[in-house]
Amino acid sequence: MSNLTERFPSWPMADENQEKELLEALRSNQWWRMSGTKVKEFERVFAQMHHAKHTLAVTNGTHAIKLALQSLGVKPGDEVIVPAFTFISTALPVISLGAIPVPVDVDPGTFCLDPVKVREAVTPRTVGMIPVHMAGHLCDMDQLQQIADEFHLFIIEDACHAHGGEWKGKRAGSMGDAGVFSFQQFKLMTAGEGGALITNAQDLYDQAFLYHNVGRPVGDKKYQHLVEGSNYRISEFQAAVLLPQTARLAEQNKRREYNAQVLDAEMKEIDGIIPQIRQEECTIHTHYMYMFYYNPVEFGGITRERFVEMLNEQGIPAYIAYTQIHDTPIFKQFVADLGNNYAFPNQLHCPVSKKIAEEVIWIHHRALLGDAESVKGIAQTVRELQASTKAKLV
Repeated sequence: MSNLTERFPSWPMADENQEKELLEALRSNQWWRMSGTKVKEFERVFAQMHHAKHTLAVTNGTHAIKLALQSLGVKPGDEVIVPAFTFISTALPVISLGAIPVPVDVDPGTFCLDPVKVREAVTPRTVGMIPVHMAGHLCDMDQLQQIADEFHLFIIEDACHAHGGEWKGKRAGSMGDAGVFSFQQFKLMTAGEGGALITNAQDLYDQAFLYHNVGRPVGDKKYQHLVEGSNYRISEFQAAVLLPQTARLAEQNKRREYNAQVLDAEMKEIDGIIPQIRQEECTIHTHYMYMFYYNPVEFGGITRERFVEMLNEQGIPAYIAYTQIHDTPIFKQFVADLGNNYAFPNQLHCPVSKKIAEEVIWIHHRALLGDAESVKGIAQTVRELQASTKAKLV
C-alpha cells in the first residue's frame, strides 16, 4: 500500500504574486483598511466574481453571518431556520443576538437544507433562514426562495464552502439577501482567518459597514458612532494574501470538479461507500470537502473513527463529519436555558442529519488538486484497506 502524502499539493498555497502584494502593503505604511487600498480592491474583485454589487471584507465567516443578521434587523425571540447538519458557526451568531436557531433536516444525498422540512418548520416567529452550501454543493435556491417569498423571510446564504460555486449559473451568495464566506485556513480561499459578506442591497451593505466599523460611517472624522457596532475589520495584509487567489480560483474549481468526478466513478464501485450526490442544477460544485457515507459492516467492523485514522496514516487528509448542531454541548445548554417556555417546531427530530453526522467521512479539497492518478490512489487505498480488514475476519 503506497502512502499518498507526497501526491497531494500542500495547503494553503502561496506564490510570488502574494509575496508581491504583501510587500506592497508592508511598504505602503497604510496597513489599515480605512486608509489602504488592498481591502477595497479585494472587495471590488470578489463582488464582481460573485455577481454581487457589494462585498464587505470582515474578520471571519461567523462575524459575517452576525453582521448580516444585525443588518436585517433580527431581534431577540425571532426564529431563524438553519441546517441541523452544519458547522456550529451557522447557529452561534443567531444565539448571540438573542434569537433562536431552529435546526432543520437536510437532504440525504446533497447534505443541503431540505425545502420540504423548511416549509414544515416555519412559524409566525420565523424571520429568515441560513441555507448552507454544504461542501460546495449549492442548496436548491429555487425552492428556498419560493418559501422565503411566500412567508416574507430573508435568506442569508452560508457560502463558506462555496467560493465561486453556482446554482443554474447564478453565483453562490448572490441569490439571497446576503451571502457569507470564510477565509479560514482550510477554505478554498484563505488568509488564515477572514470572511466576507456580499449583497446586492445598498441599505444592507451600508448597515453592515456601520456595524463592522464600530458604528462609524465611511469618511467619519468626528467619531460619529451611529449604531452599537464592533471592530470586524480586516487588515491590508489579509487582503494582499487573498487578492491573487481570486485569479486562480476558477481553475482550481475546475480541477476539483474533474477530479471529484474521477473519484466518484471509483468510489461508487466500493461496497459500503456512498458519495455525496451532485444535482445537475448545481452548475459549479466547488468540492470544499469530498464527502461520503461509510458503512463499517463492509470494512470488517472497523469504526469510522479508526478508518479515518487509517486513511490519515496513508497520507489522505480525511476527517469525520460534523456533529449535528443540536447535539453539541453549547446547543444543549441553549435549549436548557430556553426551558419549558419554548418548543422547537420539529422537536429537534432530524434523522437524516443524525445519520450523516454518524456515518459520513470527508476528505479535504487539496486532495482533489493533484492529478487524476493521485485521486484514483484514494479509491485504491480504500479498496486495499477494505481487503485487509476483511482478510482479518477469515
